[in-house]
Amino acid sequence: MPICIRTVIGAMALSVAAAVAAQQPIVYPAKGQSPQQQSQDEGECYMWAKQSTGIDPVALAATPVQAQQQPGGAAVVGGAAKGAAGGAAIGAIAGNAGKGAAIGAVVGTMGGAHRAKENQAAANSQAQSARQQQLNTYYRAQAACLQGRGYTVN
Repeated sequence: MPICIRTVIGAMALSVAAAVAAQQPIVYPAKGQSPQQQSQDEGECYMWAKQSTGIDPVALAATPVQAQQQPGGAAVVGGAAKGAAGGAAIGAIAGNAGKGAAIGAVVGTMGGAHRAKENQAAANSQAQSARQQQLNTYYRAQAACLQGRGYTVN
């Protein structure tokens, strides 16, 4: 299996593992707590975990998971310029530098746009991973609080 395929499969496995690890914990009243008591304890532990970690899972869920828009224009313009230069050189050999430059610019623009899109996808993936890590931190704090109050948390 080529290295790049193994890398992609590994990255996907880590993404799935991070998503599973950051799922909201399941709480069981191990000491016969009433549903009302459990609801009150979960509310108080929500506030404690939010305050102690600085992470609000409700606010985090309300914000879209997308990294700030990367400036793709530079990659597109750079690709066009490189393509035009290469196309002009090839066109000069073939006898029409202007036509070669135009074709090279189009091909370079497409390549630059593709690179910009790949860069944005990578940035979005990193943003999703950071969100999962934040949720995991919050849920660990919440679980510690609930366990301290006599609940089983998984």
